[in-house]
Amino acid sequence: MHLSLEQYKLRRLMIISIFAALAVVLGVVEALIPFTVTIPGAKLGLGNIVVLTCIVCFGGKDSLLLILIKTLLTAFILGSFSTFLFSVLGAMGSFIIMYAMLKLGKQHFSLMMVSIMGGIAHNIGQLMAASVVLGTNKIFYYLPFLLVSGIVTGIFVGAAAKHLIASIDRLQLLQLHNQKF
Repeated sequence: MHLSLEQYKLRRLMIISIFAALAVVLGVVEALIPFTVTIPGAKLGLGNIVVLTCIVCFGGKDSLLLILIKTLLTAFILGSFSTFLFSVLGAMGSFIIMYAMLKLGKQHFSLMMVSIMGGIAHNIGQLMAASVVLGTNKIFYYLPFLLVSGIVTGIFVGAAAKHLIASIDRLQLLQLHNQKF
């Protein structure tokens, strides 16, 4: 089935919107999970499953839109300006690393490695935000703990994204990247 350019754009926007809604819901669900008892500040990154899937399926521009929507809505629902600052710096760091790895070296990096590096970059971005908010660089002593957390959550997010992408491909839901205009 060939779509017109307008149908293609509308379908793409609808899917990005659904991805954004799913990412926000996963973020809210994640906030209810007491994971931070183990490592304060660490999160599972459930919304990043959708972000990584979006980067793979749609690329950079749409993924940035998804991240912006997800970050803004999640901050409005759950937090404050500092929550937004932490989220946006973490999300942008993660996006830049994951997008660059997929764009420049897709054949060299597994999806799992891309996800792990995204998790680590997310935690570094959040530490940078904490440094600004708290006015100290001493917060970076916490980096080793967050690196371990980034690796563990990166493995989880990568595995989940791999299954989600495979399911989407099997169901042929996106067939957007095969469109030629």
